[in-house]
Amino acid sequence: MSPNASIRAADSRAEARALSAAATTAGHAPSIHNTQPWRWRLSSDELDLYLDRSRALDVTDPDSRLAILSCGAALHHALISLAADGWHTILARMPDPAHPDHLAQLRLDHRIPVTPDARRHRQTIKLRHTDRRPAPSTPLDTGRLHAVGAAVESTGAGLHLLRPDQVYDLAAAADHAQRAEAEDLAWQAELHYWTGGTRPLGSGIPDTAIPDRATQTTVPGRDFGHHGDLPVSAEHQNDAAFAILYGPGVGEVDWLRAGEALSAAWLTATELGLSVLPLSATIEVAVTRERMRSLLSGLGRPHLVLRFTTGDPAATATPHTPRLPTDQIIERF
Repeated sequence: MSPNASIRAADSRAEARALSAAATTAGHAPSIHNTQPWRWRLSSDELDLYLDRSRALDVTDPDSRLAILSCGAALHHALISLAADGWHTILARMPDPAHPDHLAQLRLDHRIPVTPDARRHRQTIKLRHTDRRPAPSTPLDTGRLHAVGAAVESTGAGLHLLRPDQVYDLAAAADHAQRAEAEDLAWQAELHYWTGGTRPLGSGIPDTAIPDRATQTTVPGRDFGHHGDLPVSAEHQNDAAFAILYGPGVGEVDWLRAGEALSAAWLTATELGLSVLPLSATIEVAVTRERMRSLLSGLGRPHLVLRFTTGDPAATATPHTPRLPTDQIIERF
């Protein structure tokens, strides 16, 4: 083999390793009910992202907006991994209109310097988790929230912080949405399938991530229909900031970009010592989704509500939710 051929072969192996690592890293992304509704197709020089409808929520998310948003978070994680490996990536969103489940295509372009931010973001991916306990009673400073908002804006989306009076509107909408869903037997069955002890292996929300008793908060969190094993400290109080993640439109590419923005927001918040809890119930129900739109006052279309709190002062992190084996989310060609 000639020296040039050896170099090309080494480069190809490096590209394949970087793409494989990106798909694996993407598996840590947050997703609705931890369904992990993504599938990656990996070749020697290309990584393609698909929506896996076998892990979609037909009742809760009939138009797949939250599934595609989840895939957008995975896409952003993959891009971070590639940047941390020193690659500039060519990204095409929705590359094939004839196949709408083909959400993105990534190709490695050229080498770039690895920045400290890229390294830090990749490390944060494995630290990020969801804490469903009530918020600790430590005030939030606006500087950190503005930094999270700037991270969202860097992806082309927006983050609207709610005023105290708007939080009461959010609370009423969240309560209405959860009551509407709880009255739907099909919705209850779907929720029970993905939570507690009956969830598919490697996915869903285990009891260890669900509070062990009902919590008193201004804006209600998800009612899973049963208590879990996650201890709730008596010191936890309701002191939180709420925001609506929004974008300009309501198509598949908008939902995908919203997921990228969610990833950027969550990683930045984690690095700043903030805890994030997505509140999707008001987005799942059409009438309350329109109410969230009215709270935006024409800024855009709502994609997700986020609760921000300070991190647990006792540093008692909640267990991370399980992840599917890589052979179930990555196809290799």
